[in-house]
Amino acid sequence: MSASVLVDVLDDDERLFLEAERLRLQTDSFNSVVIINQAGEVQAASPESLQLTGMNLDTPGVQEALSLQEPNISAPYLSTVGNFIVFISHPIYDKAGTYRGLVGGSLYLKKESILNRLLGSHPYRDGSYLYVVSAEKELIYHPDTTRVGSVVEGNQAIDKVVQSQAGSLSLQNSQGITMLAGYAPVPLSGWGIVAQRPEVATLEPLEGLMHQVIHKTLPVAVISLLLVWWGARKIAKPLRQLAENARVMHSSGTESEISHVRSWYFEAHELKKALLMGMGFLKRNIERLDKDNRTDPLTGLLNRRGLEQELRVYEHTHRLFSVISVDIDFFKKVNDTHGHDVGDLVLKELGVQMLACVRSEDLACRIGGEEFLILLPDTPLEVAVEVAERLRAQVAATAMPIVGQITISLGVAMSPAEMTDSAVVLKQADEKLYEAKHNGRNRVEA
Repeated sequence: MSASVLVDVLDDDERLFLEAERLRLQTDSFNSVVIINQAGEVQAASPESLQLTGMNLDTPGVQEALSLQEPNISAPYLSTVGNFIVFISHPIYDKAGTYRGLVGGSLYLKKESILNRLLGSHPYRDGSYLYVVSAEKELIYHPDTTRVGSVVEGNQAIDKVVQSQAGSLSLQNSQGITMLAGYAPVPLSGWGIVAQRPEVATLEPLEGLMHQVIHKTLPVAVISLLLVWWGARKIAKPLRQLAENARVMHSSGTESEISHVRSWYFEAHELKKALLMGMGFLKRNIERLDKDNRTDPLTGLLNRRGLEQELRVYEHTHRLFSVISVDIDFFKKVNDTHGHDVGDLVLKELGVQMLACVRSEDLACRIGGEEFLILLPDTPLEVAVEVAERLRAQVAATAMPIVGQITISLGVAMSPAEMTDSAVVLKQADEKLYEAKHNGRNRVEA
């Protein structure tokens, strides 16, 4: 703000001096203020007793500011009159953007300054203090002014803060006292501020407070722990029951056990609901997989694996049954003439005709290619022959998609009274099928 005001009065020595005085006295931040032109000549200085007006200053702070031509905070140095100072400056540019000099203020590090007033007073009387270091580890401010200007080595807090780190640690000061130190960098100036307090002074009130806290809170803590233990058991009970049932989810009756768990709070209720939904989903998936495993994907009829499972049950229970073996006559000609897509349509339609001719307890199967089979439980041979003949006639009278009329050949066999190997019956039905084909096709043999 002052730099912009000075642009219009650079040729008025009295106005320049008044502005320098105003800056020094109004904020009480600087020990001295100077206004310097671009050649390094002092045009005004406050206090006037410094007698710097008209001098060319070649001090490091001034020369650095003139060289940079931008706002700057110098490293500590000895001024022309022997003061250990930090020089804070701001450039002055005219309206055309031409550099015309600078206005700067000095902080006397070994005398009363704004740093002393800001950092030197605090409410603690226990050995706590603050100090400020430059980027070169040089003390800029310290309660012991005789140490200002000295370079500090071997101090961990200083080593870290000059590397722009912030934090805290325990260290020993120059008198060998263990201190707790907090440190933080000042990015604008490159300085670091370190606050130190004796470890004993820090921990002593904490120890007393800790004893008071333990004495007053122990009874409450015991009661609280008992309440927490009781509440935890009550909350955990439905979760434990759900977990135990989840481990034996495959067992019968588990779904009923889970349904009877008393889930009295929202989370347990949601978990119970998720378990029941999961079990239902799992059951449906198993049923679907079992069906897919036992079913021919093209016709929807039972496949060879499903047929073998049923026959094992018949063998184990010694259940009587009849078998009808079915084969499409000249099916290779259908595929060769119309393609396999049309052939698949014929196979699917034959599956529909088979299901229409059998009872609900009978099993219609596709066991490969154009080979089909019907399993008729508790059915004598003569009834099985009637079913086979009805199916043959129905297929011969039905127009198939694209192909038109087709015919089928059928072989019928019945299991013996003490059947132990169902493969024998299937082989007999196949032999009768081949006999039907040999005798002219479109016929039933038993």
